[in-house]
Amino acid sequence: MKELEYPFDVSYLISNKKKIKKELLAKPGLLPKNIAILGGSTTSEIKNMLEIFLLNHGIKPTFYESEYNKFYEDAVFGNEELDNFNPDIIYIHTTNRNIMEYPTMYNDENVINEKLNSEYEKFRIIWDKLFSKFNSTIIQNNFEYPYYRLLGNKDASDIHGKINFITRLNQKFYEYASSTKNFFINDINYVSSCYGLDKWANQFYWHMYKYAMDVQAIPYLAFNIANIIKSIYGKNKKAFVLDLDNTLWGGIVGDDGIENLALGPEVPSGQVYTEFQNYLKEHKSLGIILNVNSKNEHENAIAGLNHPAGTLKPDDFIIIKANWNPKNLNIKDIAEELNLGADSFVFVDDNPAERQICRDYIDGLSTPEIDVPENYIRIIDHNGYFEVTNFSNEDMKKNELYKDNAKRSQMMATFENYNDYLLSLKMKAEISTFKSIYLERISQLSNKSNQFNLTTKRYSLADIEAVDKDDNYIKLYGKLEDIFGDNGVITVVIGNIKNNDELHIDLWIMSCRVLKRNMEFAMLDALVKKAKERNIKTIYGYYYPTLKNKMVKDFYDLQGFEEISCDEDGNKTYKLDISNGYTNKNNVIEVEK
Repeated sequence: MKELEYPFDVSYLISNKKKIKKELLAKPGLLPKNIAILGGSTTSEIKNMLEIFLLNHGIKPTFYESEYNKFYEDAVFGNEELDNFNPDIIYIHTTNRNIMEYPTMYNDENVINEKLNSEYEKFRIIWDKLFSKFNSTIIQNNFEYPYYRLLGNKDASDIHGKINFITRLNQKFYEYASSTKNFFINDINYVSSCYGLDKWANQFYWHMYKYAMDVQAIPYLAFNIANIIKSIYGKNKKAFVLDLDNTLWGGIVGDDGIENLALGPEVPSGQVYTEFQNYLKEHKSLGIILNVNSKNEHENAIAGLNHPAGTLKPDDFIIIKANWNPKNLNIKDIAEELNLGADSFVFVDDNPAERQICRDYIDGLSTPEIDVPENYIRIIDHNGYFEVTNFSNEDMKKNELYKDNAKRSQMMATFENYNDYLLSLKMKAEISTFKSIYLERISQLSNKSNQFNLTTKRYSLADIEAVDKDDNYIKLYGKLEDIFGDNGVITVVIGNIKNNDELHIDLWIMSCRVLKRNMEFAMLDALVKKAKERNIKTIYGYYYPTLKNKMVKDFYDLQGFEEISCDEDGNKTYKLDISNGYTNKNNVIEVEK
């Protein structure tokens, strides 16, 4: 929804939140999650704003909200309502209003350090207690700076200053976050700085309603929290689709010529575009895929991308569409070629008409409302399209993996027989029970896989860690490599053992990069082998249809399962009897022993 992308109209959101909520609740396939808010100040409006931002990301939250300033009591001493709520996410909304003991000018260094450690320990006890009780992810605010500086500029450098104290306390929070899985910092220090501390620390709302920030700032706070949560559950964007003229450079390459484009250090406007290209190129290190969608002659587009002052070169892009086709059709073609949903893309174009056409014709496409080039980075960055919570080696290599896929497609075109093509790839697979080094990647894959996802279940890292420790599950990951390179962990199966001799498949997913490579047959062979070792007689599979997983609607039929039920919504149950033997189905992939 355009109204829920940055920059947004705060007054409109606050006034129309019920209308927006009703519209978003009508979206199909919402992912239900329980979210507990433990607040050190009033949180009701934060909850309302967070709800609509999460619904916009396809997440349907149910909330538990602590009583005013009872965050410590709920966490440490327990609360029956919270215990029964079984939260997936716990958000601790504390601010500098909740710091109990600041330094004074009369304190020496030892006393100040004791105060610092005491404040930190209060929160460490909260986090450890919550982790011991719940299989949840915790999101914790850091602290925003105070709205006044008793010592002036020296408040930042002197140990008696509040700014110095908060900086040191925040650093302790960051150290805990860097060493603790399933724990994330909501950086309200940054959000409040962007909003403006003078406005953020609105004394009227604190003393009247005990809101720790200006009410108009709440959507910005909620938006930031929602970005963390949607990233945890795999709702991030995966790729840019970029216009060229007046987007990556100033001017029109076909009319102005390469030599007259604004790009590089010679003119101020050229410096702005260079900085924007640098910003986009940095995203490649996060695994974000870059593509071009430009109304241009192809040779002109390539010439512009080869501009000597340009940071982005043709080789930085996976797909370049430079033609005179409607841009919405180009985006759909790019999505099809990459085997990604169109809602995986962020389309950046300086032309508002092109943005609106693509927005109207492509559901889920993000089209940031960029205005002048000086604001391109701020607007895109503040939207948090690519919020990082989990990061794997596969992410860093993502662009190379897609380039390898393009080489595979070129090679496939030289074969008349598809099976011969698969054999020519000389594929080797590693299929094994879960290993700790791959758990983050497994969680990430479970949240990102949409097309090959039979049950549509999503697992946070905490969920995957719980499954890994539970002996009632058979859990397998698969890695695949071939003559073009190593694809990394690309498929996961989780089966729940019930009644001693039944295995019920809770999750079967595979990356879109390796579809139609017969890896699913190799995984089934390995799953059957593991099941027999556990004296399993019957494997049950489930298919729950969504708008995105239609390609696997006949998956279990092709695997030799028997359909035993189908309800009016198309949810199907299958079974495979392995008690009387089983014939391996993989004939093209060598599986490492």
